[in-house]
Amino acid sequence: MARARVFYENWQMECCGTPFAVGDEVAWRLAAYGEAERRENTGYGAEARVENHLGPEWEALGRVHAIELVHQEYLVHTDPRLRERLDRALDPDPESGGVVLLPSPYRMEEVPGAWTLEPVTACPKWFESEEPGREPGPHRVRRTEGVLVTLDVTGVGDVTPEDPGATPVEPGDRR
Repeated sequence: MARARVFYENWQMECCGTPFAVGDEVAWRLAAYGEAERRENTGYGAEARVENHLGPEWEALGRVHAIELVHQEYLVHTDPRLRERLDRALDPDPESGGVVLLPSPYRMEEVPGAWTLEPVTACPKWFESEEPGREPGPHRVRRTEGVLVTLDVTGVGDVTPEDPGATPVEPGDRR
């Protein structure tokens, strides 16, 4: 039985994923990380990622061996002028009555290598993230980016077509 490390991004789970636990049988569309992505450590050491939207027409089947939450630190820069505009928009003048669209007062950049893993027994549906503070200077926040899963791969299967008239695609057939 092959064992693979798979990254399941938070937005993929929150959008249309189904939570799972250690010991569960799963069937996921997986997209392999390329050489450049592995060099940049895009997947936190994973060989592949779950792709619910534009993934291949086949699924990896397997049993979840282990799950770890991936926490990434970000450096937040706050633009005080935009923060003031946002504060005014959140406390609007009752006479204005209109919708106000403003850019975010925050610019966040990933702190390279500042990520940690937290072992858990189940994957959450929703992920926690620290919100940027009101401080004007740079500060750090921690966000949960997803889960790193150790998967005991048991096989490969066809994705069930969404369209009842569609023809299943064989594994390896990239049409």
